[in-house]
Amino acid sequence: MSKNRRSFTDEFKANVVRRHVADKVPVSDLAAELGVQPSLLHLWVKHVLDQAEKAFERSQEGKRRKVVEDNSAQRRIAQLEAKLANKNEVIAELMEENVKAKKANGEL
Repeated sequence: MSKNRRSFTDEFKANVVRRHVADKVPVSDLAAELGVQPSLLHLWVKHVLDQAEKAFERSQEGKRRKVVEDNSAQRRIAQLEAKLANKNEVIAELMEENVKAKKANGEL
């Protein structure tokens, strides 16, 4: 009699490893509960621990990227504020010329 091979989702494996690591549930208890060999659970834990450095790499890259994005955003804001100030000056000059022209023509 052959048994069908079971497969577990990544989310399921992660939850089992979390229960073992965070909640301190013994591997033997988890294995009995799930009906699997303890060596399989040890393999899952080993896989998670082998990938642990990636969690820190991502956070460091994210921080660097955020600093660069913040700097570029600040430069962009300064650039747009300067452009807006220039446009305001041009509008003020045009309004002044318009008022002078209307006074000269007797419209005001």
